[in-house]
Amino acid sequence: MNRREFIRKSAIGSLGIAAAPYILPSGRLFAATGARKVNHVVFCLFAGGVRNWESVQKAEGNLMPNILSGNEAISNDIAGSMSGLPSSPLSAPMQTMGTLFKEFRFSSGPTGHYNGHTTAITGQHTNTSLNLRANPEWPTIFELYRKHNSPSQAATNAWWVSHSNNLYPLLNYSSHPSYGPQYGANQIAPTQLFSGAALNALGSNYALDPDVAEELERLRHFTDAQFDVSFNEAAGLENTVEGRDQIQAFINKMVSEASSGQHNNPWSIPSGMNGDMYNMFYAEKVIEEFKPELLVVNMFGVDVAHTNFTEYCNNLRRADWAVAHLWNTIQNTPGMANDTLLIVAPEIGRNANPNTISDANGRFALDHTTNDAVSREIFCLMMGPSGVVQAGQSINQVAGESIDIVPTIADALGFLPDTNGILPGRVLQEAYV
Repeated sequence: MNRREFIRKSAIGSLGIAAAPYILPSGRLFAATGARKVNHVVFCLFAGGVRNWESVQKAEGNLMPNILSGNEAISNDIAGSMSGLPSSPLSAPMQTMGTLFKEFRFSSGPTGHYNGHTTAITGQHTNTSLNLRANPEWPTIFELYRKHNSPSQAATNAWWVSHSNNLYPLLNYSSHPSYGPQYGANQIAPTQLFSGAALNALGSNYALDPDVAEELERLRHFTDAQFDVSFNEAAGLENTVEGRDQIQAFINKMVSEASSGQHNNPWSIPSGMNGDMYNMFYAEKVIEEFKPELLVVNMFGVDVAHTNFTEYCNNLRRADWAVAHLWNTIQNTPGMANDTLLIVAPEIGRNANPNTISDANGRFALDHTTNDAVSREIFCLMMGPSGVVQAGQSINQVAGESIDIVPTIADALGFLPDTNGILPGRVLQEAYV
């Protein structure tokens, strides 16, 4: 199928700039020399800046009962403002099924969301010169996986599901001379792609936000270019018709279902689903369709903490429920059940002291600034098969930081020895049996 046939036959073509994901090369890659611990890794960048006081330290009670053990009562004013949720998708808190690092750290670089994401996805510290319109300097986990993994794996095995198309697609691949776009993942931002302006753009001239349009236009050009690259020009890799067609059919199906209202509230949340829940819902659709070996998904709902502390707590609880739903889906997906490592960690924390904005309960809001040590305090949960990850283990002392996540993923999938010492972090061995 050539490019014109693809665009003509796909509903994506009618979306114009609003809907094109990355569709990248697949084929033979470099063989890994390490032994795998699992065949799948899902990394969840949790919720958009979470302070340890409200999460693992439970200063307002247990706002994360699906992830954290304990029945600590939620503060009365916060509890009275919580949205309704169904019962837990799991039979027990996730902490009892894995290893919880209570004192993880984002140890270096500005405590901004994009800096935190860049560190977590590249395994490298960032600094104030980070260019918000350029790909990162160091290779991402997607590039490391695609370049150094087993020869039999395809690009459909690597996915980056971001909460928006503004900035975050840049984390798909780096400007590093030894890596680049040919080693990236398939990237989509479902809450923009399958709802709102993008979905309304079907068959219309609906106007997109300029920043979103700019990113989507860049994605469209990149995608189109893939159809014009011959096999021997793509760094020795191949574009497979099967992979492209599978992605095309998947996107078409999601657009069709969303347009017909089937995705309005698929989890039957009494108060309705927020953006984090939808992002996890579509990440689960990727899991069910592609069973990827590497999936990174992020959430951002708790960033309302800048202006509304109560809603921050509410969204923290909703994010907690969504992660439990994700794990339940993984464990009920043949091919991924009992063969998946799940890593859950915020990208950054939040300030020790509040700002001056109060909500309806008189609670003051929270920012995140680089000179505040609490903004560097995060947690990390690792879950996996019983013979791989220690269950019910809680590590209370300071142990591990965000640059350790990429080498841990590389180790779990067996290609860490081939990364040639490019990663400064360490493997989180404490979590393993």
